[in-house]
Amino acid sequence: MSKQIYLNLPVSNLPKSIAFFKALGFESHPQFSSDSGACMIISDAIFVMLCTQERFRDFTPKAICDTNVAVEMLINLCCESREEVDRLVASALAAGGTSYDQAEDLGFMYSHSFVDPDGHGWGLFHIKPPEQ
Repeated sequence: MSKQIYLNLPVSNLPKSIAFFKALGFESHPQFSSDSGACMIISDAIFVMLCTQERFRDFTPKAICDTNVAVEMLINLCCESREEVDRLVASALAAGGTSYDQAEDLGFMYSHSFVDPDGHGWGLFHIKPPEQ
């Protein structure tokens, strides 16, 4: 049985965050969504739970990281192609995200990144399959 990953991210404006991830081509999972959170389907095994800050506080006694001044983590997503990396970054920028770097081609790996409207960093990469 393959494992699934559910990333819980605090967001300041749930409708805006849902619209952002839909603009990247991800669908919401209505069964796991409510007024205080939305489940976005990234793949068969990866889901992002967008939680209002109030709902997110129910899961932890710690303060929510202020992404304007600090980074709590970076989320990296392996993509199927260079084109998918470029498409997701372009979609993120068009939907209100930002980027702080340029695409990087290391030969065996291609990468780029974006920051979502709530300041969560997303690294996208494609690893070139070995030549046979």
